[in-house]
Amino acid sequence: MCKDVAKPFLKWAGGKGQLLNTFDEMFPKELAEGKIKTYIEPFVGGGAVLFYILQNYNIEKAYINDINKELINCYRCIKVDVEETIKQLDVLEKEYLISEDRTNYFYKVRDRYNEIQLNGHYDFEKCADFIFLNRTCYNGLYRVNRNGKFNVPHSKYKNPLICDKDNLKLCSNLLQKVEISFGSYEQVLDKADKNTFIYFDPPYRPIVENNSFVSYDKSGFNDDDQIKLANNYKNLNEKGCHIMLSNSDPKNTNEKDDFFDNLYKTFKIERVYAKRMINCQASKRGDITEIVVMNYKRRKNG
Repeated sequence: MCKDVAKPFLKWAGGKGQLLNTFDEMFPKELAEGKIKTYIEPFVGGGAVLFYILQNYNIEKAYINDINKELINCYRCIKVDVEETIKQLDVLEKEYLISEDRTNYFYKVRDRYNEIQLNGHYDFEKCADFIFLNRTCYNGLYRVNRNGKFNVPHSKYKNPLICDKDNLKLCSNLLQKVEISFGSYEQVLDKADKNTFIYFDPPYRPIVENNSFVSYDKSGFNDDDQIKLANNYKNLNEKGCHIMLSNSDPKNTNEKDDFFDNLYKTFKIERVYAKRMINCQASKRGDITEIVVMNYKRRKNG
């Protein structure tokens, strides 16, 4: 009998679920050999890589972080009291599915969500609203306006799975060995040593103007931030950490753009294919390359 597999409890723009099999071959061989005991993900997002590693490798301790306070509230609530999370989300699901005006119900929840201010570590109402909106909004996007208000419109899915109780419990179980923090990605880097694997999945550098899939939070992440991240990558390399980093590939739209090739020229850079929405026109969406930077010998030769 196959064991149940936990999957991300959210849809997430730029999520790595489709790349997990590819990534598995690119992980450090020390991870498969059991030498790596700590995993760190400073930009956790939807957590596809986190949940995959926790279920497939012998990690003793993990640290995750994100600048999105509302997202981190979800991780914390699911970790500390998944039953309360399920209880509140189940109410939203039942009310929404029987509602004669789902669109109006969606916007009422969105308005409430935007009014709730997070003042502590756990807010289960905001957590349930977050997951509900993620499951019923357009493409599962998370986008905020200049005031930090969530503004993605309703999407008319016929029968969305809003409260996936079994999966939420599986996620909660895995999160028991995870320390969760909110804020700058740099705050978790001091947890790393030579027996640590760090996966960086920062906000991607835009490869087209007005690119929507990188709009994760209002603070943005510009080229200076990318350069600062590369410097942190180099410092961690000097500590002997095992590091993997993903980002967009500028060469999708400009063959002469060597921004990342120059920034990480002393490390191994590979390009992988992923389906991404990089254009509002459906005919111009499809497989594009992304870069993966490694400072180690990958688990399988490539």
